Amino acid sequence: MVLNLKQWKVASLNKQRAAEIAERFAIPDFLAMMLDIRGFTTDEAIEDIFSSEYYLSDPFLIKDMDKAVKRIQAAIDSFEKIAVYGDYDTDGVTATAILFTYLDTVGANVMYYIPQRESEGYGMNKDAVRFLHESGVNLIVTVDNGIASIEEVDLANELGMDVVITDHHRQHAVLPNAVAVVDLHRHDCDVPFKDLCGAGLALKLLMALEGGDEDMILAEYADLAALGTIADVMPLTGENRVIVKAGLEVLQNGGKPGLEALIRQSGSSDRELTAKMLAFTIIPRLNATGRMSSSEKAVKLLTCDYEEEAEILASDICEENTSRRSIEADIAKAAMAEIESNADLVTDRVLVVSGENWHAGIIGIVASKITDHFGKPCIVITKQGEIAKGSGRSVEGFSLFEAITSCAELFEKFGGHPMAVGITLKTENIEALRIKINTYAQNAYHIMPSQKVHLDCKLNPAFVSAGMPEQLKQLEPFGAANAEPVFGFYKMEIEKIIPVGGGAHLRLQCTRNGSAITCMCFSTTETAFLYEVGDIVDLAVSLDAKEYKGQMQLTIIVKDIKPSHLDLDTNIQSYRMYERFTREEKLSAEEAQMITPSREELGDVYRKITAKNGLTVGLLSLTAGFAKPTMTLGKLLICLTVLNERKLAECQLLNEQVQLSLLPTSGNKINIYDSAVFSKIKDLIE
Repeated sequence: MVLNLKQWKVASLNKQRAAEIAERFAIPDFLAMMLDIRGFTTDEAIEDIFSSEYYLSDPFLIKDMDKAVKRIQAAIDSFEKIAVYGDYDTDGVTATAILFTYLDTVGANVMYYIPQRESEGYGMNKDAVRFLHESGVNLIVTVDNGIASIEEVDLANELGMDVVITDHHRQHAVLPNAVAVVDLHRHDCDVPFKDLCGAGLALKLLMALEGGDEDMILAEYADLAALGTIADVMPLTGENRVIVKAGLEVLQNGGKPGLEALIRQSGSSDRELTAKMLAFTIIPRLNATGRMSSSEKAVKLLTCDYEEEAEILASDICEENTSRRSIEADIAKAAMAEIESNADLVTDRVLVVSGENWHAGIIGIVASKITDHFGKPCIVITKQGEIAKGSGRSVEGFSLFEAITSCAELFEKFGGHPMAVGITLKTENIEALRIKINTYAQNAYHIMPSQKVHLDCKLNPAFVSAGMPEQLKQLEPFGAANAEPVFGFYKMEIEKIIPVGGGAHLRLQCTRNGSAITCMCFSTTETAFLYEVGDIVDLAVSLDAKEYKGQMQLTIIVKDIKPSHLDLDTNIQSYRMYERFTREEKLSAEEAQMITPSREELGDVYRKITAKNGLTVGLLSLTAGFAKPTMTLGKLLICLTVLNERKLAECQLLNEQVQLSLLPTSGNKINIYDSAVFSKIKDLIE
């Protein structure tokens, strides 16, 4: 059974402050309310939101920037050979393209080097350093890597090469012995904004090389820096907001031939250029080159000057992305099947799933999909003989990096951050990892965190208009730390459920107090929909508007849905107790009580099955349909298990739904409390 329960969190709003913002800046109340919710409350912050001017802080405030500029400028002047050492993801590729293009433009003797994901891995490596030495390189400038390359920099020094590091990853205990270490996260680097990605830092390096000529650098390179910023999921606030806004403007006015070709080849020429559009169309294609073949192809695309060459490269990259999607779908299907077919695995706190020779460049994407589907941290592992490689993704509130650190002795290599990790281990240690990481989760997290739906505010359907999405555009670009706004419509009655798009999507007509709205549930079929006409639900939605026959038409897009009268926090907790019961973990008396139904509650469930005999219903909707608030999801699942065991009903769990069927009885009285389920609960009480 797959049941992904999400917590709904509504942001705080100071209505009085929002009203003052609306009056002070002469803006609509809705926009002022959104500014307050998003934390844009000072005059300076609000003026920055509305400003069409771009400002970045002085690049020379960054530690060692002066040393980096001096050494690079000397190499340019004396025509020393410079190697830009990048990385294979979109941030590394765009950072490489930024610095390489600039150095080439100013007449430097420059080349670039991107390590292969499979054979070399992330960052500098000694074989690459030796190759660059043999190629006549005098100066290596890293972008998006290098802060941890202690031995590699020492080797470069021994071979007579200088190294300038530009990186945005965290400093280790010791800094590399480079000519300059330009990293915003150095302990001794005090700058106004530290959250630049590799491409954003490369942009600041160019500003420094140009003596602070911000406007020229943004006009030439902001499009590439914007891609890197969005791809690396950097917070779209402060200087990142400036970079992405400037980059979108460059793209809108006609960017580089390679990017223009990639936008055309992806079928996005007629789409509005937004950070979201780039994240879902262009960036996956650039990333596909590093996953499927070589990221050098992406650098060539981003640095080429000729449209014909750009079209050929863009076409190849789109084909690689299509191949990547096919392989990704196959791995995801196999991994999902492995989890769902294993009763022990599916109830784990942390999902660890493995397969033979799954594509190592794609397992991270699959881990993300599995985490979204199950609502649990997940590590996907590919077994390649005696050695296995894994990639993990987490949920908000669970540090996957701390979790794998607790298993450090099982790994040959590991790294990452709270939300994503990478590991290398012996194949024979995979099962030990699954056991140890779940033991850690059990001890460190009594109740495992759930995925969350963050709502900006609740909306009254009577006051929603097609003009609202246009007001929201003032807050763009949307992304990390400035997410696309999501709103709540509460206590809405479903009046009609209409299949559209050949049955692939649903249109919902809902009302509250006489006010009606129409919503879209994309990629949801009628059979998979968990609710019925007449249900009272809460909707988490986004707002969009498009012009139709000269008028703006509002589109309300459903992101999540839940029964209105259901206490999600209580039900999530009871479901976690039910999972502990299935894993046969000890429960306190209070915890056992959370999933132990009374005789009356068992009777209510039996009567509900009688009323819905032969139907398939959503578990949350079924839970919310009981008159007594004491009925929780955990209790309901125990009731269904007991009725199955005592052969009073057949209740087949189908992910978030249950198929209900009464079974004929012999007429003999059945003592339902003779069920082994109740005995098991008692045995588990500490």
